[in-house]
Amino acid sequence: MLDSKFNPATIESKHYEAMEKSGAFACDVSSSAQPFTVMMPPPNVTGSLHMGHALNMTLQDILTRFYRMKGRDALWQPGTDHAGIATQMVVERMLDQEGKHRRDLGREAFLERVWKWKAESGGTIVGQLRRLGATPDWSRERFTMDEGLSKAVLKVFVQLYKEKLIYRDKRLVNWDPKLLTSISDLEVEQREQKGHMWHIRYPLADVDAGVEYITVATTRPETMLGDTAVAVHPEDERYKDLIGKMVALPITGRLIPIVADEYSDPEKGSGAVKITPAHDFNDFEVGKRHDLPMINVFDVHAAILPLDDIPSKYHGLDRYKARELILQELEEMELLAEVEDIKNSLPYGDRSGVVIEPYLTDQWYVDAHTMAQPAIKAVREGKTRFVPQTWENTYFQWMENIQPWCISRQLWWGHQIPAWYGPDGRVFVAETEDEAYKEADAHYGESVTLRRDDDVLDTWFSSALWPFSTLGWPDESAKPMLAKYYPGDVLITGFDIIFFWVARMMMMGIHFMGDVPFKDVYMHALVRDAKGQKMSKSKGNVMDPLDLIDKFGADALRFTMTAMAAQGRDIKLSEDRVEGYRNFATKLWNAARYAEMNSCTFNPDFKPEAVTSTLNKWIVGELAACSEAIEKALGEYKFNEAASAIYQFVWGTLCDWYLEFSKPLLQGEGVDAAARVEVQNTTAWVINQVLLLLNPIMPFITEELAETYGGKGQGLVMQQSWPEYAPALQNKDAQDEIQWLCGLITEIRSVRSDMNVPAGAKIELMVKDASAVTKARLNTYQEIIQRLARLNTITDTDNVPKGAIQSVHGEATIILPIAELIDLDAERERLKKQIVKLEQEIEKVDRNLANENFVKNAPDEIIEEQKQRREDAQAAHIKLSAALKQLEAA
Repeated sequence: MLDSKFNPATIESKHYEAMEKSGAFACDVSSSAQPFTVMMPPPNVTGSLHMGHALNMTLQDILTRFYRMKGRDALWQPGTDHAGIATQMVVERMLDQEGKHRRDLGREAFLERVWKWKAESGGTIVGQLRRLGATPDWSRERFTMDEGLSKAVLKVFVQLYKEKLIYRDKRLVNWDPKLLTSISDLEVEQREQKGHMWHIRYPLADVDAGVEYITVATTRPETMLGDTAVAVHPEDERYKDLIGKMVALPITGRLIPIVADEYSDPEKGSGAVKITPAHDFNDFEVGKRHDLPMINVFDVHAAILPLDDIPSKYHGLDRYKARELILQELEEMELLAEVEDIKNSLPYGDRSGVVIEPYLTDQWYVDAHTMAQPAIKAVREGKTRFVPQTWENTYFQWMENIQPWCISRQLWWGHQIPAWYGPDGRVFVAETEDEAYKEADAHYGESVTLRRDDDVLDTWFSSALWPFSTLGWPDESAKPMLAKYYPGDVLITGFDIIFFWVARMMMMGIHFMGDVPFKDVYMHALVRDAKGQKMSKSKGNVMDPLDLIDKFGADALRFTMTAMAAQGRDIKLSEDRVEGYRNFATKLWNAARYAEMNSCTFNPDFKPEAVTSTLNKWIVGELAACSEAIEKALGEYKFNEAASAIYQFVWGTLCDWYLEFSKPLLQGEGVDAAARVEVQNTTAWVINQVLLLLNPIMPFITEELAETYGGKGQGLVMQQSWPEYAPALQNKDAQDEIQWLCGLITEIRSVRSDMNVPAGAKIELMVKDASAVTKARLNTYQEIIQRLARLNTITDTDNVPKGAIQSVHGEATIILPIAELIDLDAERERLKKQIVKLEQEIEKVDRNLANENFVKNAPDEIIEEQKQRREDAQAAHIKLSAALKQLEAA
């Protein structure tokens, strides 16, 4: 007997253990079944499950479970990422507490400490994914720094270097002056804040220039020490005569040219901009175009370097202290023309929390432009498809304007770059130290001592190889795995890493495997809070998926993620939504309890095609249609539509209608025994089929019900086949008849609600102009209609009494005399007041949305909220206006 309440906490760990022990998660390379491959985006080894993971992993798990049930040989490849900076910071913080620094330990000892931490504490998220119900092939779990993947990284680096697609160059990078490493764009947060724009006069060196100064504006006056030009637009009439002349850089006295470059915007400020190629990404490009010197004025700590033309009082000063003194000196020199209050964005390191410096330094790069061309072509030719397709535009835009990819990081934790330097600085790149020494000995003609590059590779470098390195590449033994599971069927990921991961996997996969790494890329949206705001610790609106699982169960969270995963639309998550889908689980549980209490037990010999009653034919057909809708939706990555199909069927079709319709057959007296048995068998079969259809989304409750109520002895639901239903099960006559019945009851209920008819009051239904078919149906289902619509009687009529509400259903007019039950005049006034209030609300929202300042300054989530308010108010207005029209006609 099922418990009176469904309690997820008591069953989830038991069922996950049984699922994992069953071996159902594993792929089988020797199987002849068609493969289905999904590569799990490897979460950071330092990470904990957050809402983005919960969404991403739920969607992957749904597809994996679904295609397993469809008979595919599913490989959901799991693993974790070594997360270079994040992991190194965790261990460095531990050392800080011991009063130590990593340099006190030395590289080797520090790395031992990191590996020890990884063994003891890393991979917490793997256990948390189990709590979510994820079913990847854990036996194949990989780590981006395990032996096999490290071997792949070395081979790729060396091959690309030999092909001149990896090289060393001096370029600008995002430099973190706290962590003392370059970081990727993904690790930079742009934070808007109040700041200043300083307008500085640069004196013309040429007395015949006709003007004394040219004024430039900057938010970073400390970088002026590294200026090597002033740029003006070539078509700017104000400066045409000054192009080619020199200005004296204040404080240093160094002469720098005025150059013509379209980067300068004549409409912005004075139209003249200072050019600091070593400390600004745009200026770097200007510097290259005009062959300008690139003067780095900062050391790795963002302190001023002791350069000859920089006064000694600035040497060694922190950048912000230098800024103070520079501004003071400019003011004393009367060269500070204006200080403007502004709002601007500053780049912060997401790990260190300090402002990032564009920094000129020697780093290793991938020739991304060359490698991007086949990846662009593959998407244009449809070999890889983005869903939603609009993301293709983002992909093309980035790939067609791609910059060299900086792959070196000044860290110790990560894949150390396989490059060794000879006594004269010549570099030898090889997979092993022995190979490097052999090359060096051959080059120098004698034995020399080599020094290995200290840097490690960007974490995204190893992640870019994930679709094939996890399958065993480059080992010969991996050929069967690669032949079967590469390329993957779909990659499910967030849009925020389309550049950093998706694009790079495309480049690497095509280059080394000769084919795209996946056929489809499904880009899911962001999970935001209920108001549409991005979740962040500073706002205090972060929702922890584990807390939600503890409170409502993993199934409820999974269903919420699925139901809200509409393509291209961010998820506005609230506890109320999760609670609502927990109630859905409870609804299914109670339906099974009801069935159990009414002796609806699973009959393995039941044949749905053999049912005789219209009601049973209808529910069997609706189930088949629901299965069809789920299959179609999942095939098109419309996860929300799959969830909606099963939700509407279980809550509406099965529980609200079929179980209510069939109560007299199960509980009434004098019911034909064969009719009762058919309803009992149909009910049990339908619920058992629901467990199959719902299992990919809600695995725990479906396994529990299958074990305690459903088809016992059939094994795990997840190991059963996805049901296939004959088209003939969808009986149109039965569907038309029962839909007519549901529609009639719904219409009567709607009128009662709109007109404020007391819930307990029974009313009369009069039917006018009914056809013979409608009269027969009214007779057949009279008991059901009266019970569910709360009616006294159903009569045929040719007259419409005064004070009656009329509505059309099919060819017939349904008439509800309610004048004696409600005050018609009071109801008309009530509706009019509500309609006026809604009109005022719509007008207020329209005023806001027509206000340019409001639209310009309000956050996106507020604009969306306003639009939603208008949509809701408009829908309510239409509904109440229709009700008022009916009342006025009564």
